[in-house]
Amino acid sequence: MSIIEHSATRRPSTELVAAPRGRRAHSRRRHGAGFWAVAFAFTSVMAFATVPAPLYVIYQARDGFPTITTTVVFAAYGVGVVGSLWLAGHLSDVHGRKPLILVSVALELVAAVLFLVRNDVSGLIVARLVTGLGVGTLTATATAHLGELRVRATGSESAAQGASVVAGAVNLGGLSLGALVGGALAEFVGRPLMVPYVVFVVALAVAFVLVLAAPETVDRPTGPVPYRPQRLQAPEGQGAAFWAAGTGAFAALAVQGLFTSVAPTFLGTTFHVTDRLAAGATTFGVFAASAVSQFVFARLAQRTQIRLGVALLVGGLAVLAVSAVVLQVAGFIGGGVVAGAGVGLLFRASIAGAGALVGPERRGGVLAATFLIAYAGLTVPVVAVGAALLVLPTLSVLVGYVVLVAALAVVAGVRLAARA
Repeated sequence: MSIIEHSATRRPSTELVAAPRGRRAHSRRRHGAGFWAVAFAFTSVMAFATVPAPLYVIYQARDGFPTITTTVVFAAYGVGVVGSLWLAGHLSDVHGRKPLILVSVALELVAAVLFLVRNDVSGLIVARLVTGLGVGTLTATATAHLGELRVRATGSESAAQGASVVAGAVNLGGLSLGALVGGALAEFVGRPLMVPYVVFVVALAVAFVLVLAAPETVDRPTGPVPYRPQRLQAPEGQGAAFWAAGTGAFAALAVQGLFTSVAPTFLGTTFHVTDRLAAGATTFGVFAASAVSQFVFARLAQRTQIRLGVALLVGGLAVLAVSAVVLQVAGFIGGGVVAGAGVGLLFRASIAGAGALVGPERRGGVLAATFLIAYAGLTVPVVAVGAALLVLPTLSVLVGYVVLVAALAVVAGVRLAARA
């Protein structure tokens, strides 16, 4: 059973119980519209997170900073994501889904304005930190909210499976869309360091208004609830399953981290591909494959999806590494796309496995903990790569990265498949 199927059973909606047929139909329409409003907001926030990926080479050429600076800017994003997941990712279980989503969208609007008014290195670091804070606040909350809205819109628990696929695809598909939009606007429209952010100021403002009208799906407690940060702790008696899911999510996003930070620079320095659209399209291809694979293989059994995901991820990374050695750019990009398809399957299975470990009242917290581990995979290995590049050849660092991530994916995949 998927994570959203569990999330959707959190509480029965009073609007759908013992209500006249007309009221039930109206409630279902509201929840259906709310589902697409939250999906749009989720997509907009995740897309905004990768808009700068193809623009880093422009900043680097303008300001003359080294590759390690790009890594620091990217790391600021990861710190923001992990920090907000730790501090706030679980709060929607208590304070409701809508308030946390609105806070997230508002933070992304602030980040977009920062990119526009202060785009020197220090400004980039602050803007990426704020972007990460918004993404970390959103991921677990929106994932749970989409499932709850979908079930209440259809009146059928089975609809949660489709919502699970949409949530996973929106998460990774939004990331792919942002890189493509950023690269395309930078290549074909004047003022490449301004226009992409203006476009997303508009999109995020629309998303904020739409979410305001979406229904809430969590009943808030009548009394005060003591605050504590998210505990990175496995549910009682579920340690092996929780850490297998966390390892799978870590490995999956470690692949994505490679293509949102170091890979565009690697394309430019090793393959001499400096076209802005090409850099954005490469990141888009990897993330889009992650989203599409979840739809294409949705009907396969969960165990089969996990095994296929690991095979695609490891095989794609192997092709990528060999292509880097023989300087074959098509193989490098193609290997990344194949690995991305595996990422989508492994990531969704990992999140679903973690969410199935607890009841609805604790699901937001467990999701936040799992996403925290996942986004550590997006950040920590990339920072390590940036540091390693100061003393080691680029090719050696890339191959070492590939071997480590592939090994983690295999270990996690074997354990997840055994429990599927």
